[in-house]
Amino acid sequence: MNLKKYFVRALHRLQKGPGYTYKELLVWYCDNTNTHGPKRIIKEGPKKKFIWFFLTLLFASLVFWQWGILINTYLSYNVTSSLSIGFKTMKFPAVTVCNANPFKYSKVKHLLKELDRLIEAALERILQPTPGNGSENASTPLDLDLWYQIPLVLIDEHDKDNPIILDIFEMNQTTVGNETAVGNETAVGNETACSHQGSDNCTYRNFTSAVQAVTEWYILQSTSILSKVPLQERMRMGYQAEDMILACLYGAEPCNYKNFTQIYHPDHGNCYIFNWGMDEEALNSSNPGAEFGLKLILDISQQDYIPYLSSAAGARLMLHQQKSFPFLKDQGIYAMAGTETSIGVLVDELERMGYPYSDCTMNGSDVPVKNLYSQYNTSYSIQACLRSCFQNHMVEICGCGHYMFPLPEGVNYCSNEDYPGWAHCYSSLRSSIRHRQICIESCKETCNDTQYKMTISMADWPSEASEDWIFHILSYERDMSTNVTLDRNGIIKLNIYFQEYNYRTISESAATTIVWLLSSLGGQFGFWMGGSVLCLIEFGEIIIDSLWITVLNAIGWCKGLKQRRARVRYPDAPPTVSELVEAHTNLGFQHEDAGARAEALPPEPGTPPPNYDSLRVQPLDVLGPDSDAD
Repeated sequence: MNLKKYFVRALHRLQKGPGYTYKELLVWYCDNTNTHGPKRIIKEGPKKKFIWFFLTLLFASLVFWQWGILINTYLSYNVTSSLSIGFKTMKFPAVTVCNANPFKYSKVKHLLKELDRLIEAALERILQPTPGNGSENASTPLDLDLWYQIPLVLIDEHDKDNPIILDIFEMNQTTVGNETAVGNETAVGNETACSHQGSDNCTYRNFTSAVQAVTEWYILQSTSILSKVPLQERMRMGYQAEDMILACLYGAEPCNYKNFTQIYHPDHGNCYIFNWGMDEEALNSSNPGAEFGLKLILDISQQDYIPYLSSAAGARLMLHQQKSFPFLKDQGIYAMAGTETSIGVLVDELERMGYPYSDCTMNGSDVPVKNLYSQYNTSYSIQACLRSCFQNHMVEICGCGHYMFPLPEGVNYCSNEDYPGWAHCYSSLRSSIRHRQICIESCKETCNDTQYKMTISMADWPSEASEDWIFHILSYERDMSTNVTLDRNGIIKLNIYFQEYNYRTISESAATTIVWLLSSLGGQFGFWMGGSVLCLIEFGEIIIDSLWITVLNAIGWCKGLKQRRARVRYPDAPPTVSELVEAHTNLGFQHEDAGARAEALPPEPGTPPPNYDSLRVQPLDVLGPDSDAD
């Protein structure tokens, strides 16, 4: 009971307003606030009071509308990009060089022999599509089982409504229904991949030229064959560093193939990385300019190229950060044989803001895709994430992994013998927009990145006047032979250097900060209402007082409810003092009459005389047992 009284007194003391009604509190606030509009509402006449009430309500609405826009702008977490230019000694980039041809034809010819015979016969049929040409007269029969796993077909589209598929070897004619009609009207080649041999569930890839069709078909078939070859054997069949890197010079220091780190790249075979930074500290460039860069002379041995696998001749190279995997197919450039290629490098450093301003990652630990390239101990990149995501989908859907990407643990590469329908599954997955979108949404850009902008120039090398002695010296140094074993079609010279030590930093910063938000909110409030932070405190005060009034009213209502329940229990009004005295007097008279009558009657034998002093008047409990005088 005492606690309830103390609580009620505390509520009364906390209330700052003049009274206990909402109207009194509102009038008090309008009369004491520092905001201009409410004062005029209570001090002006009826007409001006209405005008000032309308203006105050209008401008208050404008304030809240502007506040909503400002808060929404802040919560959108926009960024601004700033460009700054600095000057410092920089680390020389990692340089990856590969041959455009992944294997020496002399070492893989026995594996691709049947495939080469098959494609040669197919080319004869494409060039002379009539029965009785060279394929039928071949002394050794062709392995058509290899052909029918992923066949090449010709499409006759003279009748566009009913295109006809022409099998190259059998020359069977099959009408294509509307559901499998060729989309490209000028297609002359078509690659077909079916879920299994003889199935109607096939995927067609259309090409406008037989050159494209033959190249893509040969790559797909050779992938199936080479996937069964062990990694060490594939590396042995590629170009070795001592044969490919003829000369090396970094600044004024000589180097050789031992200064390069070898990795196996599925697209280009053996690749060699200079200044990768895995085992040693990354090299710094002492000065800008061609004299202080990396100079290489490479031999690509173009005469030993696989004729149907690599149609381009040259070296594939890429500049990238230390400890990052080189994705040459996406970011590499070609250097042409018989030329000296000079590459001037400029550095751009990108600094992105993390969550919530952008969806970037520092090291890939918060990316839900398992990075399959971590087996190379390389850093995270979005290219590695996208390829890992595709390979994971390939393993999940097709049951095997693609030869061009690293394998998860316990999974085998796809091949025609072990997984006959893998090509159809791979083609369907590669063309699936849904799976591609899943990978794009799952992978994130890195927050910090370094990009190398290259300026490329080329010249013929060596010149006609100097090629004789240069080829003699290079041939002797590599083969210890006085005969010339090199020629212009296989030699490439590279110069890679920093153009200048100026580097650009492109950094992101928050476009809206909490300081900007508070100043903008206060500016809008001051402009439309003439208010300040103290006015907001006053408004908070009236809200608190309104809450106290509400609590007091609730307590009063509860007490009234308790009293109403008591009246229901005792519906008669309590007796007055005079009624209590009269009742007490009447009760005394009744006891006296009873005593007189008892004295008039003779007592019973053996009965003791009555004791009138023991009689007492008991007051009536008319107020109930719970009544207590205050």
